[in-house]
Amino acid sequence: MPGIRGPSEYSQEPPRHPCLKINSKEPFNAEPPRAALVSSYVTPVDLFYKRNHGPIPVVDDLERYCVSITGLQGAEKTLSMKDIWNLPKYTIAATLQCAGNRRTAMSSTKQVRGVGWDIAALGNAVWGGAKLADVLQLVGIPYNSRVTPSGGKHVEFVSIDKCKEENGGPYKASITLSQATNPEADVLLAYEMNGETLNRDHGYPLRGIVPGVIGARSVKWLDSINIIAEECQGFFMQKDYKTFPPSVNWDNIDWSTRRPQMDFPVQCAICSLEDENIVPTSKITVQGYAASGGGRGIERVDVSIDGGKTWVEASRYQKPGVPYTADDESNSDKWAWVLFEAEVNIPKNAVIVAKAVDTAANVQPENVETIWNLRGILNTSWHRVNVKVSHSNL
Repeated sequence: MPGIRGPSEYSQEPPRHPCLKINSKEPFNAEPPRAALVSSYVTPVDLFYKRNHGPIPVVDDLERYCVSITGLQGAEKTLSMKDIWNLPKYTIAATLQCAGNRRTAMSSTKQVRGVGWDIAALGNAVWGGAKLADVLQLVGIPYNSRVTPSGGKHVEFVSIDKCKEENGGPYKASITLSQATNPEADVLLAYEMNGETLNRDHGYPLRGIVPGVIGARSVKWLDSINIIAEECQGFFMQKDYKTFPPSVNWDNIDWSTRRPQMDFPVQCAICSLEDENIVPTSKITVQGYAASGGGRGIERVDVSIDGGKTWVEASRYQKPGVPYTADDESNSDKWAWVLFEAEVNIPKNAVIVAKAVDTAANVQPENVETIWNLRGILNTSWHRVNVKVSHSNL
């Protein structure tokens, strides 16, 4: 693509915030301290988790940058950034979550393969850009289409970047045409994050945002958008980001038996405490996040101080001081996380647990063992932390 320089090594990486926990340096994968996540409803760009599969591409000529759209009955269409900027702009609060979030806890049960994420491989941002449905309408595909005249049923996003899993080719992923052309699905071609131009780590100059779906489908650094008959055949759709039962291992795995993971399940985690804690007083505040895929809201968050024997309901909010109501769209962002808080009095030693329930009554599983899978994705088991009150205050 004109205006693109694809570095063959990690010599042109952007600067990053020093507080990030680096899980992989090349390619760069890092998450913020967990406490930073509950400091604000909108995650600052510098503290938003970084997920990469290769060197960060360098786009040095925005005037020449363009995105091609292929698979149409007519000739290939090419859209410049000006073409996209001229479409109506939408801003959407949406939480992105890596499918491997909380993988380290899954590895503690039995070793899995993948980046060792703690609980902060997610973030909530306000994304700005054009709706993909508007872009596709611009090239002749109407709203709410399920199939094109030429048989296209899927929309594939292809990146500029190069990754070893694709044998040096670009990262790619797809969603259904029905989702892509549905204006209510809020799929964006985003060029802003939190009111600012996307930075390089997060997809400059243009990326896909697919709300309610695992982050792997929100492709960064877009190069092309392809209308295809079958789902994307790339590595990350066909041989990764799929869930298998605990009985499957690397000797008997058959990737073709499972569909690519799309929506993420209901999830919550405690951010105000580490895995092991010594606190000066028995009265503490438990804070964390909760989110569910597919635009499903959070019906409640339950907190226990005795390992799950008894529970109290936490308060929920998106805007500070404004109680969250899951069924009131005027008061909630359906693609965004919910923050929760509970005041508790703990005994000398406590196992504090949090679990969330979404508006479809989906609830987090109690134990990681029942959802263990060899790639360590979608660990949504109850989140537990250990707390001890210091002796001097007993």
